[in-house]
Amino acid sequence: MPLKEPFLINRLKSVGYAFKGMLILFRTEASIKIQLVIAILVTIAGFYFNISKTEWLAQIIMIGLVMSMEGMNTAIEYLSDFIHPEKNHKIALIKDIAAGAVFIAALVAVVVACIIYLPKLL
Repeated sequence: MPLKEPFLINRLKSVGYAFKGMLILFRTEASIKIQLVIAILVTIAGFYFNISKTEWLAQIIMIGLVMSMEGMNTAIEYLSDFIHPEKNHKIALIKDIAAGAVFIAALVAVVVACIIYLPKLL
């Protein structure tokens, strides 16, 4: 039976794998690049309009949610393509549902952005 790694070493490796996955996502996925640009723009807008701590929290949570959902969607797409490379109705349904989850998060993020910024613009 192989020796188990110490907890701290195991956690550090896990963080390394997660960081590597994040870099792969940002390098390879056009949609996350677009979302990153939007995140940068709303962050700049947050500083420009001097939004409150609560508004910052809402904005940061939504940025994290949308980008995390995009990462999960990408992982589901890669896994689906690996398991069933040829076209398949059920795999297409799974991919559509995962993309729909990202869309829901993005729509909610737009609503939150409107709640924060529309009063400042009007």
